[in-house]
Amino acid sequence: MKIMTLLIILVLGMLGAPLTATAQSQGTLPLVGVLDPGPSQPPSRCLAAFQQSLRDLGYVEGHTIRFAYRYGEDHADRLPPLLVELVHLAPDVLWLHSTPAAVAAKQATTTIPIVVAVASNLVERGLVASLARPGGNLTGLDIRVDDVLVKQLEVLKDAVPTLARVAVLSGSTDPFGQEMFHHLARAAQALGVQLQRVEVGAPPAFEAAFAAMAAGGAEALLITNTALFAQHGQQLLALALRHRLPTVSYGRSFAEAGSLLTIGRAVSELCQRSAVFVHKILHGATPTELPIERVDKFPLVINLKTAEALGLTLPPTVLFRADEVLK
Repeated sequence: MKIMTLLIILVLGMLGAPLTATAQSQGTLPLVGVLDPGPSQPPSRCLAAFQQSLRDLGYVEGHTIRFAYRYGEDHADRLPPLLVELVHLAPDVLWLHSTPAAVAAKQATTTIPIVVAVASNLVERGLVASLARPGGNLTGLDIRVDDVLVKQLEVLKDAVPTLARVAVLSGSTDPFGQEMFHHLARAAQALGVQLQRVEVGAPPAFEAAFAAMAAGGAEALLITNTALFAQHGQQLLALALRHRLPTVSYGRSFAEAGSLLTIGRAVSELCQRSAVFVHKILHGATPTELPIERVDKFPLVINLKTAEALGLTLPPTVLFRADEVLK
């Protein structure tokens, strides 16, 4: 009887050992806190590119790495409390994208490493000390969005030389929307172009926004780079085509969706690159050792199908400057 009891205890111990070991290994896996400012479904191009890049680096969710996800659902005011939730989980690193998310992250923690996949003017906003030496707990990729906006307006004017009035579509919940518009207005004045700022906060407001553009006499449209517009680019561009508005926007994906012109590196490329920062931090690096990478190349992509649909003949000088022409 004693022998049988000992055997049962031994067998149970053997069965229980792998379960305990598995639980322990799961608990010791590195945890990445993920904040996406957009909706959870469908996932943003940025998040999808980041996840794929980590897989390419050898990470397998649930086996070599864990994630805690939070989504802003295109509402900037939701980002601070979501970051507080993530900070309470004590992740090894926080990953996020967008300028409002970067600002909220710095307010939420000064100790947990933060990787920003893409944001604007990190130095100018005081989020890092410098590009070469961030000097705190935040690193990643940075864009001088003011420069991009000016380049977008300039190429739009070059493409349509008679252009006199341009609508600027911005997110109503973007805390930096007004700041960007003022910077763009100074450039517009030099180009002899009047701007009409139109704000929207959700897709149901798109139709009314385009009605406002028509009422204001807009002759073209500049779409600012927000998570909301990236998520619903095809819908926006279909409306622009219906209203006969030439468009300029950010990144090649917008050109593929029908934007006449786009300037800027594809956001998915930047988000893919950001996985390297997370990888290095998980292997012992600190944000102070990882210089901010500033994006300084802004490819011009032209969609000739859209030009034909609008009945536009683009000047040869504009076509010559293009890095890529979609036919």
